[in-house]
Amino acid sequence: MVQSNATSVAEYLRTVDADRRPAMKRLRELCREHLQGWEERMQWGMPGYGPPGADSVVSFNCQSRHIAFYAGPTAVARFKGRLKGVDTGKGCVRYGKPESIDFVVVADMLKDIRARSR
Repeated sequence: MVQSNATSVAEYLRTVDADRRPAMKRLRELCREHLQGWEERMQWGMPGYGPPGADSVVSFNCQSRHIAFYAGPTAVARFKGRLKGVDTGKGCVRYGKPESIDFVVVADMLKDIRARSR
């Protein structure tokens, strides 16, 4: 995993390659929209979002060969059918190209994560 030394998400986004920056900014916008009340932070060298005082539940990162969206194992399993053709791990979705990100699915995953955390 590529980790950043940035101290804020805004600083982190300024370091992302220009061709990936719009997708990363969109991921941030969706997290901020659907995870209201959660803290935005840099944790584990990447942007993360979690309830106040708790570790991040959702994170994303720009790797050398993909953009990683860490949604957790439950979200990945629940949305597996809508992630066909996308590389997934136990709790991670890996997008090879920024244009391959289905932001509607990402938004739905975030809504599901937030609803389950109440």
